Amino acid sequence: MMKPLIIITGPTAVGKTALSIRLAKAIGGEIISADSMQVYRHMDIGSAKITKEEMDGVPHYLINVLDPNEEFNVTVFQKMAKEAAEEIYSHGNIPIVTGGTGFYIQALLYDIDFTENGEDNSIRKELETLGQEKGAGFLHCLLRDIDPDSAAEIHENNMKRVIRAIEYYRQTGERISEHNKRERQKKSPYDFLYYVVNTDRSSLYERIDRRVDLMLEQGLVEEVMNLKDMGLTRDMVSMQGLGYKEILDYLQGKYTLEEAVYVLKRDTRHFAKRQITWFKRERDVRWLNLPDFKDDPDQVLLKILQDTYEMYGLENNRQWK
Repeated sequence: MMKPLIIITGPTAVGKTALSIRLAKAIGGEIISADSMQVYRHMDIGSAKITKEEMDGVPHYLINVLDPNEEFNVTVFQKMAKEAAEEIYSHGNIPIVTGGTGFYIQALLYDIDFTENGEDNSIRKELETLGQEKGAGFLHCLLRDIDPDSAAEIHENNMKRVIRAIEYYRQTGERISEHNKRERQKKSPYDFLYYVVNTDRSSLYERIDRRVDLMLEQGLVEEVMNLKDMGLTRDMVSMQGLGYKEILDYLQGKYTLEEAVYVLKRDTRHFAKRQITWFKRERDVRWLNLPDFKDDPDQVLLKILQDTYEMYGLENNRQWK
């Protein structure tokens, strides 16, 4: 039989974390973080990292497991998340994948193949040099010429994914968008429930603005100063995260603090919009629009519990151990 897996995702600041904790406590679940930033130590405020108190005794995986100078990507996530899921199954519990990185969730859910094409990384190095010399926009134009679908999906600032897409095309002669489309048609090895939590745009944007204000009150500037003092730089994967690159630009004199905060709020709203667009393209998604539940978290949780009991019959929830 296929093993159960529950996904709680949605745009940033919508309230995924609190919902996932309540669900885990209700059904005997443990949580795997699908967040590209909370995996890093020392990066707590800007990543809105869950605290020990907020965890409320629920085991969490992929939180605080890498140093900021280590690389974290979809391949690393997939491997670590699979290992975490097997650990959770060994306890007789259900993995609950929580976070807003849709590409990571997709990779785990459909066991997408990210096999590298040989050991030759000369193309990647050439493209990285080209990016440093001519900028992210130039690389994105190259990608648009060979793979318009990927260019439309990948933001030009995500230079790592832009480079990977160009590299894949040069190595194989196939567009990576075609490869990914084929991989997305695969049947999931899990018996899953895939929820996207969402709300109306004005409420979401208010939540985002409040979250950024709270991060500043909690000491985001000081956190980024400490990371800078540790030797972390703008070109590192960890420092590309929202909240970190903007404040780093402020510390380096590119922006005033007021300008940095404006850019951070604006770019976070844009990011949330892209997240929603991504999830709208996904298969087998169950949308939880908060206004439909009168913004009552109890009603949202009840809906998930009803689906969970119907799908898994939790009186037998130890059978996949």
